[in-house]
This record gives sequence, structure tokens and C-alpha cells, in this order.
Amino acid sequence: MNNYEMLRNVSRTFSLSIEQLPPVLRDTVTVAYLLFRIADCIEDHSAIVAERKAHLLRLWGDIVTGSKPASDLINQISDLDDNDPEVYVACHADRVMQFLNTIPEQLRNILTSHVYETSQGMARWQEQGPFVRTEEEMDDYMHQVAGRVGYLLTDVFSWYSPAICKIREQLMPLGREFGLALQAVNIIRGLRRDYERGWVFVPATYFEKFGLSREGFFDKKNEDKSMSVINLLITKAKRHLNDGLTYITLLPRTERRIRLFCVWPLLFAVKTLALSRNNSEVLASETKITRHQVKNIVLVSRLLCF
Repeated sequence: MNNYEMLRNVSRTFSLSIEQLPPVLRDTVTVAYLLFRIADCIEDHSAIVAERKAHLLRLWGDIVTGSKPASDLINQISDLDDNDPEVYVACHADRVMQFLNTIPEQLRNILTSHVYETSQGMARWQEQGPFVRTEEEMDDYMHQVAGRVGYLLTDVFSWYSPAICKIREQLMPLGREFGLALQAVNIIRGLRRDYERGWVFVPATYFEKFGLSREGFFDKKNEDKSMSVINLLITKAKRHLNDGLTYITLLPRTERRIRLFCVWPLLFAVKTLALSRNNSEVLASETKITRHQVKNIVLVSRLLCF
């Protein structure tokens, strides 16, 4: 299985955005996605306890920066089932690192720096625990797993495009907000799944506003109050998405492929929020847009790109 096949196996939506980028950006963002996905696999895997996750995430940071070989991680996760597409990528971390070494050195340095910082941030959260108390703590978690991705992409786009480089400082904070937006939508989409694996990323202050506890949030008898909490999350996600939209509108119109790369995940997120609003199924199962909806969004946005 080559790198692009691994990408498609772990993401049916992001692969669409990535594969239409110009070649050097396509390769760079593909390897960046796979590097982050290995960290995600470690963080999310239900068979790995928190202490081991923190160790593996720090090990992965050392591997990405070149201080340890990929075989160290592969050997330490040999007990995991690589029929899972994410585990498969992690079990082939050596191949991903080889792919990393094929991109230009400046881009390689951008990727290793941001992926390292993300891995360290994820490890800290594994040690900190599975709950967030305040919106500020939620933002910190989302920054570690997604806000830094916004920084990475802005640095990569600035390397590629002199026009984007000129507005890099303006884009950077908006790129972080864009990352927070997509992660906030992920949290809404995966509320039940995260709860079942022991994590709740909704701030306790949100629950307390409506007289709820974390456990009570998923109790059917509290559905009205729980939906009020979800509406708070949706409102928060929309604020971040507005900044994401500003990020896209600042990108030069001449960089059509980069714009499309950013437009598609934003529109997927907006559609997911629309499906989640006033939908109690969000509390019982994962909210996902359909393949048909994805295709429609891609088609219409291509036509309206300019």
C-alpha cells in the first residue's frame, strides 16, 4: 500500500482536498496528515492506557525529529491489530518517515517542528486527564491537536506562494482558529464515541450552566438541557468557522487549489453542524455527512470557487 492509499484509507474527505493540491503541496500535506494521524492513532486507541499513550506520543515526537528510529514505535505497538487503517499507518511509521525525507528540506523542517509540538501537547493532555473544566481548557486541547495544524499549513502555503508569504502574520492566528473550528465540530460529531472511551471534551462550565453533570448529559431524561449544551458548542464552533472563512477569503484568488483545499473541510464542517443542531441523535451516535452530500459540496464549490 502506497502513501496515498494509506491516506484514502484513513480519511475519505481530507484525501479529496489534499489530492487536488499542486504536486509539491500534495506530497507535503499528505505526509503531514499521515504524521499527525499516527499521533491521533496513539491518542485515540482504546487498548492503550493513558500512561502508555503519553510515552508513545513523546517517542513519536523524538522519531519525527530524527533522534530515535521509527522501529522503536513499531516494536512497541506490535500488539495492536493493524487491520485498523490508523494502526496500519502507525505500524508503517518507517515508510511515512521515508516519505517525509523526500520533500524539500525547508518543508521537512516545518513539518517536524509542528508535529513534534503537537505530540508533546497530546502527551500532556493524556497525563492531565479525560475532562476539561473550562472553555479555555477546551481551547488548549483543541490547539494541541488542531490549532497547530493551522500553523503548519500556513507555513507550508507561505513557503509555496510569495503572495501568501506576504500576509503570513495576518493568517497565522486565523489558521489556528480554523483548526479549532474543525476540531470543535469533531468534538460535537464524536460526543458519544469519546464518552464511551472515557473522554469528555465539553467544558464542565457548559454542563453546570444547565444544572447537568457529565454523566447526566447523556441521560435521555435530560435531553432538552443536553441539547442546550450542544447549541452552546455549535455557537462556539460557528465563531471559529467565521475566522476560518476569513482565512480563506484572504488567500489570493490565483491560488485556486489552495482555496479549494481549505473550502471543502469548512463546508463539510458547516454541513455537519447543520445536521447536529436540534438533533438528539448527536447524543446517541456519531453525526456524519453522507458520501452523496460530500460529492454535492465538492461539485458546487468547484463551480463557485472564484
